[in-house]
Amino acid sequence: MRIDRTRLHDPVLAAVVAIVSMVLHTLDDPLIPASAGPRPPDGLGVALVAVAGVPVAFRRRWPLAALCAALVPGLLLTATGYGAGVPGLAGLVLLYSVASHRGLAMALGGLLVSLSAYALGTLAGPVRAAAWTDHVVVVILVTAVWGAGRSLRLRRAYLEELKDRAARLERAHAADTRAARAEERSRIARELHDVVAHHVSVMVVQAAAARRVLAADPALAGEALSAIEHTGRSAMAEMRTIVGVLRADARAELGPQPGVRDLPALVEQMREAGLPVRLLVEGEPRELPAGVDLAAYRLVQEGLTNSLRHAGAGAGAVVTVRHKPRELDVRVEDDGTGGAADGLTSGQGHGLVGIRERVALYGGILSIGPLPGGGFEVRARFPLKDGQ
Repeated sequence: MRIDRTRLHDPVLAAVVAIVSMVLHTLDDPLIPASAGPRPPDGLGVALVAVAGVPVAFRRRWPLAALCAALVPGLLLTATGYGAGVPGLAGLVLLYSVASHRGLAMALGGLLVSLSAYALGTLAGPVRAAAWTDHVVVVILVTAVWGAGRSLRLRRAYLEELKDRAARLERAHAADTRAARAEERSRIARELHDVVAHHVSVMVVQAAAARRVLAADPALAGEALSAIEHTGRSAMAEMRTIVGVLRADARAELGPQPGVRDLPALVEQMREAGLPVRLLVEGEPRELPAGVDLAAYRLVQEGLTNSLRHAGAGAGAVVTVRHKPRELDVRVEDDGTGGAADGLTSGQGHGLVGIRERVALYGGILSIGPLPGGGFEVRARFPLKDGQ
């Protein structure tokens, strides 16, 4: 069995206080001259002094009650002529305990009780030879002990507040870390969806074309297979760049993220996949913020991918990029039969969600829907601050 040693501290302290108080009781009280004739130490006085030390054993559980209990033997000692302040050691220990373990109201109550008991014993006792300066010293001593207890309590409360604040900051940091990780996972998932959806769609279309012409025109089928290989390699390179940031034990193959400057290559890739695409750039091209640049590229990529998959045979697309003084306007239009709407407005998959999140992240305005004369449009306008 394990014994809680902290529970033995107060009883041991009570025994020490009782023994020291009894020793002091047998000595002459320096505050009272021998001519005053205090009652000499005897069994009754020793017993009262010992009883005054017993409440110290309960100083943590009931400090104020223990203080009041210890003051009763002190008043009896004074009233019976043994001298004033004989059991003061127990009273000082308990007053310190009240001040250091209880709130301000109870601590002030303990100080008031101690000073009142001392004043009552001084006035009611038969011995009054002490000078007024001695009483001032006692009051100062009692107040100093009380102040030391309050100082310890305030310091303890301050340390607890620091620990609580550190714990809150640690929890907040952990929550921020989890949020950052979740946001990063969401970003990576969005990037992977855009990359995989685009390249796989292109590869599926090219594979279907190669299968149709394989017997009639092997050379054309070989070109389609070469395009599939090139598209697959591009997809793998992009995915390694994106997923590489998750691998702590390997360095990512870092490279610049695609942007508006890479739209000609994207348009050419879609042409090879069988979707006639025109690229129109209006205004003076300039350096764009990295996030807006990537969002514009992914929007065009998603729009063309959906046109390739859903616009129907013979449909063409037009990509328009307008560089305005305080706005970047990106538009993808096709003249298909309206099937492209199924890929973006159905709400299924991550395409529409990813586009909306990207545009909203940079304060842009997104519009998706069919055109009045037929076809489908995906358009986003990104605000630019200070010309960027």
